[in-house]
Amino acid sequence: MTTRVAAIGVSHWHSLYDSAYLHHLTQMDGVQIVGLQDHDHAITSHRAKELGGDIPTFADYKDMLSELRPDFVLALGQHNTMAEIAHYLLDIGTPFIMEKPMSFNARELRSVVEKVDATGGFAGVPLSNRYQPFIREARKLIDEGKYGPMTHFYQRLNRPTSARYTAWGAAWMLDPKLSNGGCLRNLGAHGFDAFLHLISEGDEVKVTGAQLSWSVLQMPVEDYASVLIKSKNGVLGTVEIGNGFPGDGTDGEWKVALREAILTFKNGVLKLNTADGEEVLPSAMPDNLSAMVLRDTIAAAAQGEKPPISVHDCYRAVMLIDQAYIAAGNPYGTAAV
Repeated sequence: MTTRVAAIGVSHWHSLYDSAYLHHLTQMDGVQIVGLQDHDHAITSHRAKELGGDIPTFADYKDMLSELRPDFVLALGQHNTMAEIAHYLLDIGTPFIMEKPMSFNARELRSVVEKVDATGGFAGVPLSNRYQPFIREARKLIDEGKYGPMTHFYQRLNRPTSARYTAWGAAWMLDPKLSNGGCLRNLGAHGFDAFLHLISEGDEVKVTGAQLSWSVLQMPVEDYASVLIKSKNGVLGTVEIGNGFPGDGTDGEWKVALREAILTFKNGVLKLNTADGEEVLPSAMPDNLSAMVLRDTIAAAAQGEKPPISVHDCYRAVMLIDQAYIAAGNPYGTAAV
């Protein structure tokens, strides 16, 4: 059986670049892209051409959904339109996966969570770093308890310049009235979600400090952020996010400290350090992370199951994003929890 997928808001760069969701969908067995939507006709024409298919394009997502009646929706778009789209998809009962942050701010996203709870609707999010070997190994070590509980967490994700968004047809990301922030709003969910995923279920997390910088790119949105978080049980976290890497690639690192061990992932190498010495662990991924989460989410929807990563997970991460902006002085005046 073929799952017919329509994509909303394909001006978002992840439609074709970085996560490249549309490319992954075209390569999946049993999946067919049946429509592309964006308010910019030049963008939809470009995306359809790049995919090499005669895919119908639409300016209005409601018209597309009414005409095509897809089985599943990939929802992208600008941050200021995401929650509205999510509400509409829930109202018509179409399962979807939506790019983070799924909203303009946490207060807006809370209403989506409430609707999912009320309707039982399907709303997934591709927080794909949960699939990487580092996170899975950390989860296993924590569950086994051999080296004691988790004590602190560190993540650095410094990506290339945000000028690439304009080149990819997503200049809106540099306008805080549309994006509600820069690197923290866009990338912060990865580190925060990993922290929340690894600590004890139900543990409360708060932002204890945050600072932002615009000094590298001098754009209207921040290009660097450093955030301190702490769980109710005393687990500490540091999350650094940036758009300051001078070229293609990433200045990145992941670290989880247990009472008697430290697990790190840097430069493609996964290491476990204990009192017995250092061990290099397997870190190869069986597939692209974005492809894996897309495939699993589409399968869950088709089988009537809950999404593997849900709007509830995204909401908890976005709450920390907005707390961080508020702790840093709420520079755009629109962070809200």
